[in-house]
Amino acid sequence: MEPLTVILGFGVFPPEHTCDGADRSPEITVLGVRAPYLAVVMEDLDASMGTFTHWLAWNIPATGEIPGGIPLEPRVSHQVPAVQGTNDFQRIGYGGPCPPKGASHRFFIRVWGLGQELDLAPGAGRSRLEDTLAVAATGYGETVAIYEPGKVPGPRPPVGHRT
Repeated sequence: MEPLTVILGFGVFPPEHTCDGADRSPEITVLGVRAPYLAVVMEDLDASMGTFTHWLAWNIPATGEIPGGIPLEPRVSHQVPAVQGTNDFQRIGYGGPCPPKGASHRFFIRVWGLGQELDLAPGAGRSRLEDTLAVAATGYGETVAIYEPGKVPGPRPPVGHRT
């Protein structure tokens, strides 16, 4: 599997990407992709009841960037074409970080390269997407950012990880 470099423009979530703000999906830069499509999963591994999935999206054209502010629709046609799944808030699309006040959580953004579009219905859950990715993914990378409600993030350099 080819390694992808996944970069956010922050290391600490600004409120605009959380339930304390506009709850808008962040822009994600993906480098090293040779595949035509991407899939993205955002999850909180520090949630009290275990891993909490905040976002599932796939069949995103691999242009080097997943734009921010993707609409909360099962099939997105503007900004970027994409299909979105059901998160653990039981909603389709992005649901930003929302840990209890005073709790600092890590949010992993995982990105897969896809050799072809996934034949997966809009609204599918995490386990269905993971099963499909197990056989369809050609590349993988991840990054992490933190969020603690009530703390205003200071300036930080962009964070990116290559896996």
